[in-house]
Amino acid sequence: MNQNEKAKRFTELHMKGAPLLLYNAWDVGSAKSILEAGAPAIATSSWSVAEAQGYRDGEAIPIELAEQIIGRIAPTIDIPVTVDFEGGYSEDDGELAYNIARLLGLSVIGINFEDRVVKGTGLYDIDRQARRIAAIRSVAENKAVGFFINARTDLFLGQGRDAAHSVGEALDRANAYAAAGASGFFIPGLRDAALIGRICDGATLLVNVMVMDGRDKAPQRNDQFACQRDDHGLARATTAISGAGAIPHCERALLLKHQKPPGELDHAAADPGVAGSGEPLFAALRAALIRRAG
Repeated sequence: MNQNEKAKRFTELHMKGAPLLLYNAWDVGSAKSILEAGAPAIATSSWSVAEAQGYRDGEAIPIELAEQIIGRIAPTIDIPVTVDFEGGYSEDDGELAYNIARLLGLSVIGINFEDRVVKGTGLYDIDRQARRIAAIRSVAENKAVGFFINARTDLFLGQGRDAAHSVGEALDRANAYAAAGASGFFIPGLRDAALIGRICDGATLLVNVMVMDGRDKAPQRNDQFACQRDDHGLARATTAISGAGAIPHCERALLLKHQKPPGELDHAAADPGVAGSGEPLFAALRAALIRRAG
């Protein structure tokens, strides 16, 4: 598949009632193990990529090194690859556009892009972040590449805000980001199912929810969805883009995104009664990693 075919395929994989499980790679070896296990797409995690190279998360790893790692993964894997690109490594729109153009040249088909000021404090205001997203979309359109922009807001993560009082702003951000060209909306840190349901109801984008310790459990079965982890997993590293009822009232396509840190085999699975259960893929991934380690 060429880059646009991969981008089209990635969008098609977002199907209501059929969760897409994404295991995160941190280098080409882990990516090939995930591919061998039968995954239809692969993501990277900024945390995993940085930690595997001895850096902390938060754009501490030099962009050139990050690009080198991504450049060894995406072009050599014949399935879609989406990248956690944090804040794009710049506050300047021109430099951001340049960085995205370089990333597109590495055959990736999507990014995670956050509204936290990575090298500062707080969040970009809504209009400023929307312009940043628009700059990314403009680059992709100029290169005629389909591109999945997963717009992350850190409203509910590390800001010390009341979650219920932040839902309105979250919806304002979701709608502004959608108008600017985003494809998905990621709300890490929000645990209350009712509040997540309000965002799913009010947002036009796919809604991405981080599953964390202490979260309200969503019902399983039918059009409801729940994540499961074994004792070795890191809860903060498991996320779910919802629709298909991941949280009550969510009706958009569902993507389960599973970040796997280096050296630790985590586990997240859909309810076995739902299409796309993670159990067979997890078992196949474990076998592939064992084969490569041997």
